[in-house]
Amino acid sequence: MEELSDREDRLGVHPGDPIMLSPDYRIDELLSLYLCRSGFTRLAPETKRNYTADYCLFFDFLWGRGKVWNQATDDDLADFEHWRTRASENPGKVGGARWNRGLAALARLYEWAERREYVVRNPVLMRDFIGRTGEVIRVPQARAKDAKTSDVHWLTPRTFRLWVDVGLRGHTARRVPAVGWVGRLEDRNVAFADLLLSSGMRLTESASLLTIEMPRTRMGGTRYYPGRLAPAVTKSKRARTFYASAPVVGGVEGYMESSRAFAIRRAQAKGRYERLPRMRLVTKVSGLRKKVLHWQDQDGVEGRTPLSEADVVERMTLFIEGPAGPEPLWLWLNESGLPFRPASWENVFRTASQRCAEVLDGAVAEPPFCTPHMARHSFALYMLVVLHHIVDLRMGLTPEERRDFRLLYGDPWRMVQDLLGHAQLETTREIYLAPVSDLQLRSLITEPEPVEVGGEGWSPDRVTSLLARIAEESEGIQDIDAKLIPAVSV
Repeated sequence: MEELSDREDRLGVHPGDPIMLSPDYRIDELLSLYLCRSGFTRLAPETKRNYTADYCLFFDFLWGRGKVWNQATDDDLADFEHWRTRASENPGKVGGARWNRGLAALARLYEWAERREYVVRNPVLMRDFIGRTGEVIRVPQARAKDAKTSDVHWLTPRTFRLWVDVGLRGHTARRVPAVGWVGRLEDRNVAFADLLLSSGMRLTESASLLTIEMPRTRMGGTRYYPGRLAPAVTKSKRARTFYASAPVVGGVEGYMESSRAFAIRRAQAKGRYERLPRMRLVTKVSGLRKKVLHWQDQDGVEGRTPLSEADVVERMTLFIEGPAGPEPLWLWLNESGLPFRPASWENVFRTASQRCAEVLDGAVAEPPFCTPHMARHSFALYMLVVLHHIVDLRMGLTPEERRDFRLLYGDPWRMVQDLLGHAQLETTREIYLAPVSDLQLRSLITEPEPVEVGGEGWSPDRVTSLLARIAEESEGIQDIDAKLIPAVSV
């Protein structure tokens, strides 16, 4: 009898591909073909998860009408849009941005089905409009026009530290360790959160790091250490340098040498790695700038993978031979010693925010909350203020010298754009840094007293004060003093 794994390989079903069941427990062959063999498979993992959830909602709606997905009409889609966004009987209505995401998912599916004649007519009606540069762009007619471009939130560094201490470290409202707190992989969670805030990496970029990609501290080191992100894991599919502060790098090293090492030893003792369905043992890493991983699988088959081309799925299969047996190259592990999947970090952050809400209820007016992407937003805001502070104030430059400095090294806005890896400066300005995008930063960060030319360094206290002022004048920025005024004495 053919093994299930062999059937999956023959049919093109890959690890992580979604499989949908109808309410009567049937698998649709055409849907499986789309999900496992079309351009859908090349989407980012998070996009595939989101699109799959959107498909399920629409297919359930159709099932209630006695239809399956390839029987949908434009009237069905119009009724679904009304129920999803405006129907009073729907307690879970969504806004324009969320509707547009689901509509984009449906447009991709039905365009594929129409091209292959799996549907009589595409239910997603399209229209043309002229883009900014004069190009003709096709978009769904049902696209919401009042959609917000983003729903972005930020935390100042001191508020982020409160969230980490209470949510991840188990501290009380008085900022001391709670009696009886037993944190699961507390050092891992804190190291990961700190790395996100320090580097500005996206969730998948940081979550899929290999141990050989993480910078290490060294004697006589600097305040920040550089690392390199492989094109295969970035959203733009271009390599990018990230920077992490020395304390954050030290925190990651502490995790690697403590709870991570313990989880690996326990997994080795229980033989977990030998039982994995797929494992590639890296025998050599060649090259300096362009590293190549030389590996051998369980069947003795040898191969090579350029590090720049190793995607998230392949990275989870990479191991090296340690003193006591195979060890994962994947940096972040669960308690079983196996790779911790990127999507699982959302639950870690959600649980931490729930704990902040419970512990700080009554102690502060608004307990802080955080998501992995909010750490990236907060990094962008902090870096912009710091860079402006350095260029405009602490270096004591004249207007002419400041102009020459920006021509030589770049404007702070573009510096932040490069750090984030954004293709367009407008994304950095209009979404990530909306609170300051329409402000005159020179007047915003003017010192109350003249700054002496030749002043050394920059003032963390002054940056904290600047961020507090921005938080007072902006929506969406969480700050202890500006937004989290104590409700009662603690």
